[in-house]
Amino acid sequence: MKKQFKLTALAVIGLGMMTVTSCKKDNDDPIIREGIERSEIILTVVSGTGVEAHGDHFHGLGNAVEGEKTVIKFNEQGTATANGHLHLEADAIYKMELKAWDYEGNEVQNTYIASQTVADQYKAFLIGGDLKLNANSTSESGAIFQPRELKYGDGADVTGSGGIGTTGIISYFTVGHDNEGATKAVTYVLRKLNSGVKATVTRNDWNHSDYASRFTGEDVLKLKFEIHAEEGHHH
Repeated sequence: MKKQFKLTALAVIGLGMMTVTSCKKDNDDPIIREGIERSEIILTVVSGTGVEAHGDHFHGLGNAVEGEKTVIKFNEQGTATANGHLHLEADAIYKMELKAWDYEGNEVQNTYIASQTVADQYKAFLIGGDLKLNANSTSESGAIFQPRELKYGDGADVTGSGGIGTTGIISYFTVGHDNEGATKAVTYVLRKLNSGVKATVTRNDWNHSDYASRFTGEDVLKLKFEIHAEEGHHH
């Protein structure tokens, strides 16, 4: 009887030690939250001598002077909570900057371009709207979306001819007169691409409806908003 009592007592003590050890481990483990809680796209009108649309890109951006800003705010689902419907001047050129925050309140957009190795995994697209692209416009009045970072986070120059090395955390955009009229529902997509895929994305590949099958990977962000292009008017 005494032997049985001793064995039972030892079992209870052992179970208690396991419970304490287990609880201690759980308490010591960091809480890791993945994903984006909120984000913004900041559109800034740019102008200046020689700043103009040309084919699939812009000329003169090095001389650009920044003007009026509009901030589109998005929740964690990518739904616009402020300025989700934009009235843009059709031939104006806008600098588009992404800002994003994780669930701990950390600003994280620059982590996607921390170095060339990291940036080689990511690319931004602007899909939807049935936009006529400037490269396909006989009047040179179509849309352009040009990712244009100059430096990676570690200070190295962004590399790759034809904008291949850029990601789209910073981009430049124009709607173009060809896209005036009806409201365009578009989505800014930041996509993590499979190995080697980014090198196949050209400047004219930003508006494909089948981007997901063309450029395999997974979407990190999908930010939805509307554009109404008008002559001589923006806000």
